[in-house]
This record gives sequence, structure tokens and C-alpha cells, in this order.
Amino acid sequence: MKKLITILALGLASILHAQNPMQDFAQEDPFAFKNDSVAVANDISFSHLSVFLEGGEIYPMGDLMDAVKNALYVGIGTRYTYWENVDGIVMFQFAYFKPRPDIYYDGVFQFMGRVGAEWKWPLIHPVALGAGFTCSWTRADTDKQLYSEVGGTLTDNETEFGWFARISLPVFKFNKYSAGFHIMWEQLWTLPERSNMLSAGITIERSIW
Repeated sequence: MKKLITILALGLASILHAQNPMQDFAQEDPFAFKNDSVAVANDISFSHLSVFLEGGEIYPMGDLMDAVKNALYVGIGTRYTYWENVDGIVMFQFAYFKPRPDIYYDGVFQFMGRVGAEWKWPLIHPVALGAGFTCSWTRADTDKQLYSEVGGTLTDNETEFGWFARISLPVFKFNKYSAGFHIMWEQLWTLPERSNMLSAGITIERSIW
């Protein structure tokens, strides 16, 4: 019995004098991961940021061709590194559509917002493939609210959502500046018929970092 008590006492003393593992954790540098060269090398998100201006022409497709004519557009956007060979893109665009003769108002204002990603596929470099979601805000250029007329619902604003697919081809680069062409297909989920548009234009981009 005395031997058992002695063994238990020695074991308890050993545990009490052992170093607390929580002390080791507290003494560790919480920012030690910064010294991990592999982790730093793989963390490329937002390692590159640029802004760009765009301009071109929009070609309505399908039933939309019967409502409005082709229109010029201007836009602004930003591009940032998301993954390796993948950039995130955010774009805003404005266009003014002239309606066909049977529409009673002068035109339609359209503001577009887009968010998506662009993949720089090495096999077709420097061509980049992009896709994402879009939000469209439209309003007829008139003070008359004739809902029963053709296109009359646009007199009270309309917001639609959809998707886009895009191909970009840079053809010129000098220091922090680059320029190229782009083609984009866009579809708005308007009911009862979806609205489709094809646009083509030029892009001028400047790298921030």
C-alpha cells in the first residue's frame, strides 16, 4: 500500500512540474505564417489590380431587334487577380437606345452592372474567356406613362438580371498600359421573352499595382 501511495505521489509531482502545453502555444508567434515562403508564394489574390475604360456598339438580337436600334456604349471597370490565371472583373456601362418608329418615346437609358471572372487559358494565350452575372436598369426617355402602348412599361423603370459571356484579346501593351478588343454576349432573364444582346468594342487598361 505504501508503494502504491509513493508511486501516485511521484506521478502527481511529475505532472505538476511538467511544462504547460498552453504556455507553448501562447509563446508561439501568431504571425509566423508570414515566414512560410510557400504560403506567401501561393497567396496571389489581389496581387494585381487594374482599371479600364471600354467603348463600342451593342447589337440587339432576337425580338429585341424589333424594339430598339443598335447603340453605342461606354463603360468603366476594374480587374484584380483572384486565382492563378483567373481574374475577377467588375464593370459598369451606360448606353442610350433609340427605339423603332412604332415606339412613342425618344429613347431608352440603360445602366449595366456586371461581376464575374476571366480565365487566361494558357492554350489560347493571350485570349481570355470571361463570364458572370449582370444587372440592368432601364428607363424610357419620356414623361408620359402610357403603359398600354408598346414599350410603355419602361416609363416606370425596370431592373432585370441575367448573365454574360465574354472574350478579350489584348493586342498592345506598354509599361502599365494595355489595349485590345472584346466581344460579349449578354442575356437578360426578362419574361415572357428573354432579351439577348451582342456587343463589341475596345478596352484601354492601366495597371495600378
